[in-house]
Amino acid sequence: MSSIKLENGNNNAAVLEKKTAALKNKSPKYKVLLHNDPVNSMEYVTIALREVVPQLSEQDAISIMLEAHNSGVGLVIVCDLEPAEFYSESLKSKGISSSIEKDE
Repeated sequence: MSSIKLENGNNNAAVLEKKTAALKNKSPKYKVLLHNDPVNSMEYVTIALREVVPQLSEQDAISIMLEAHNSGVGLVIVCDLEPAEFYSESLKSKGISSSIEKDE
């Protein structure tokens, strides 16, 4: 939302003020979670992560896999709902347990 504010001066200038709060209305983000996998090998999970989320480096994928292995769940990526659903379903199609939850 914008408003026009007239300046009282000699040149009759108008200043456009933008409401930054209204401009920052962003969509909610979702976490893609990888769950500990006692079935698949660590190497397979790492490779699958990189295939499903190509922007992950090999080291990132290994860290996520180890986080899930050691604590039960690992954070893969935080993104919009549609890509989050795609990533989670793609991991599931490879036999890897995954879920999404809204980011707080």
